[in-house]
Amino acid sequence: MPGKDYYSILGVSKSASPEEIKKSFRRLAHEHHPDKGGDAQKFKDMNEAYQILGDAQKRQQYDQFGSAAFENGGMGGGGAGGFGGFGGFGQGGFSVNMDEMGDLGEMFGGMFGFGGGRGKQKRGANIEVDVTLDFLESVKGTEKTVKIYKHDSCTSCDGSGAEKGSNIVTCKTCNGKGQVQHVQRTILGNIQMNAPCGECFGTGKVPEKPCHTCKGIGVERREKELSIHIPAGISEGEALRIDSEGEHPGKGGKPGDLFVRIHVKQHKLFVREGNDIHTRVDIPFTTLALGGSVSIETVDGEGELKIPEGTPSGSIFRVRAKGVPFLRSNGRGDQFVTVQPEVKSKLSREQKKMLEDLRSQGL
Repeated sequence: MPGKDYYSILGVSKSASPEEIKKSFRRLAHEHHPDKGGDAQKFKDMNEAYQILGDAQKRQQYDQFGSAAFENGGMGGGGAGGFGGFGGFGQGGFSVNMDEMGDLGEMFGGMFGFGGGRGKQKRGANIEVDVTLDFLESVKGTEKTVKIYKHDSCTSCDGSGAEKGSNIVTCKTCNGKGQVQHVQRTILGNIQMNAPCGECFGTGKVPEKPCHTCKGIGVERREKELSIHIPAGISEGEALRIDSEGEHPGKGGKPGDLFVRIHVKQHKLFVREGNDIHTRVDIPFTTLALGGSVSIETVDGEGELKIPEGTPSGSIFRVRAKGVPFLRSNGRGDQFVTVQPEVKSKLSREQKKMLEDLRSQGL
């Protein structure tokens, strides 16, 4: 194949998947970045290779015609040498329009301090709170109320940033586009990017008169009370994610999320293992020997357990579907009951004599 071998430049095979190509490019970009002492020419070459192999249509053209398809105004089209977004290779390096480079632009934006190629919507920080449940609450599910103190949408202006009754007008800084263009010179040339407008926070609109409470930013710090549904079967250490109930970053941004971390108190009778519950019950020796029924505690209340004649001490009985509900599917675990003889600390004279008689008979 004439010209440059883009697959070799990126260190991948001709059958490499798009994900493999992207992964290799990212690794090499960090390795050869000039700011980290890398080779500037290699950095340019791999960018060139990724622009072709990272685009399905251009990759198909390259596989058929080689790199000649993208030279001297060939099939690649778009910018010098056919690299959509690249141009002006020469004394001044090259110019890059980051908005045209998609995912690649995001990576370069981070490298050169633009915070990403495209004007991404601001996102607030996540918040985590701890909630403690009784054992049975974790098994059956419940509702809990949590109070959090955070930045939230302004109650005076409903997050618009405008004083009640005032108008929302077009931002003069960005002419309503929500973005402004920046050009920065680097050792690789000029990098051109769009970033959110600092005046309107990327919305393209500004209040004619800012809200007196939030001063136009659309948020205020206040206490908020939330009712949280705790699903049946949740276990110690798990976290529930409540979308958009984290910190609000301000007008034009998206709130972070709230994570509710679950803690479960121990129970005096029940021990959880996965979705099964284990308990112990003391029953009369005569019931172990002769058989019968005993009352047991379950998470659903009182139940009955049948004991066969001649049951040894330490035997384990399985009570189906009396365990913990499965969190993300139907059904429940089981309850396992270990039986052991009940030993009374005080016996009557008659009881002692009966036990002596049994012992003398080898029982």
